[in-house]
Amino acid sequence: MSQSIPMTEEGYRSLQEELKRLIRVERPKVVQDIAEARGHGDLSENAEYDAAKNRQGFIEGRIKELNDKIARAEVIKPGSVITDKIVFGANVTLFDVDTESEVTYRIVGEDEADLKLGKISVTSPVGRALIGHRMDDEVRIKVPSGLKIYEVVNIQYM
Repeated sequence: MSQSIPMTEEGYRSLQEELKRLIRVERPKVVQDIAEARGHGDLSENAEYDAAKNRQGFIEGRIKELNDKIARAEVIKPGSVITDKIVFGANVTLFDVDTESEVTYRIVGEDEADLKLGKISVTSPVGRALIGHRMDDEVRIKVPSGLKIYEVVNIQYM
């Protein structure tokens, strides 16, 4: 049996929108590109045809992947969570002991992670290390650059 994939409502909608765009826009466009490339003659030396076929393979693979993820999605609504622990969907403010600065992360699913937006994957080293901790806990996280020590300053669910 397939394992469920945790994600927020926002992440779920994003996957659905990407799937819809691939099916309604990208797939018909690549089929048209293949037809045009065929019209140029000899397919054995037709770079446009090869590129379009490669793009078609990518699109079909991504459609299959998105269908699978959507089918296995477990949409979690962080606002309905009642706990004092860090769990999926939490907005967590951490105090970095080394740099004496604060950073805020939202713990999300793998497909939603975007460090620039402060969203980290629940499966990332930092995300995994934070799960289960409470306010004022000290969290030691082994990251590629070494050991990071954080203090949990705030936990919110929106």
